[in-house]
Amino acid sequence: MMERDQSLATPYLEFDRTQWAALRDSVPLTLSEEEIVKLRGINEALSLEEVAQIYLPLSRLLNFYISSNLRRQTVLEQFLGTDSQRIPYVIGIAGSVAVGKSTTARLLQALLSRWPEHRRVELITTDGFLYPNKVLQQRGLMKKKGFPQSYDMHRLVNFVSEVKSGAKQVSAPIYSHLIYDIVPERHKIIEQPDILILEGLNVLQSGMDYPHDPHRVFVSDFVDFSIYVDAPEELLKSWYINRFLKFRQGAFSDPNSYFHNYAKLAEQEAIGVATQVWNEINGLNLKENILPTRERASLIMTKVANHEVESVRLRK
Repeated sequence: MMERDQSLATPYLEFDRTQWAALRDSVPLTLSEEEIVKLRGINEALSLEEVAQIYLPLSRLLNFYISSNLRRQTVLEQFLGTDSQRIPYVIGIAGSVAVGKSTTARLLQALLSRWPEHRRVELITTDGFLYPNKVLQQRGLMKKKGFPQSYDMHRLVNFVSEVKSGAKQVSAPIYSHLIYDIVPERHKIIEQPDILILEGLNVLQSGMDYPHDPHRVFVSDFVDFSIYVDAPEELLKSWYINRFLKFRQGAFSDPNSYFHNYAKLAEQEAIGVATQVWNEINGLNLKENILPTRERASLIMTKVANHEVESVRLRK
């Protein structure tokens, strides 16, 4: 583990990249390079080495936690004399826009589903619980999309609560980044998975983050293990701008895209627009609402250039 000043108390164990990679033990890499290419984000150079050194140790740790949780459920069932009921283990993944939360979520889904136990892993993003654009427009919140007040938190909390209660079927709304809105009349059905990965900006937010909408139960109350994907803001901003430029050449060119007009911008104009969006929306949201939740996470992985994880902090 990394050495630190003993006078600085911390609830975390800290590992540099080499120390963390050693915790992989003998876990085999079950993903091919072709599969990893399909899993990574548009702006990330995810390598086999990165998966082996960072994500395999993480999947090994999670497998230990999940197995321990199942043993605890069995003890409770024996004590109560009840039949087995499948209660999913919920993993939350939080962090800034453009940090690579979605790639982390997809990668963990693939790795955890390939352990010998063959556990069924579902993935849900909290984007689906944003209010529809029509509601955001009525409330003057289109430029606050992703901020706490833009989410239907009651619906999101009810969804996670039902999942953790062992409900046989729970439905989640679907969000489309193409149309930048909730897809009407479409839902994803969750049917008692062994593991649910919940990914989003607001996974670690609590009542302090929602003073406008006070309620006593929060998403974080139902999360068994939480991961915060971290990076310096200057990197996050550059990743966001680069991603915007790639979307401009790709997804934005689709006539159905909400941002279709941006496809016509010259590169310098596009950089200017992306910079403005970051400064006025995503960067502001990071500082005000996302970064303050980092220390609530069970594990913090910190990235440097190229989306490589440099260090890992694990709560004691």
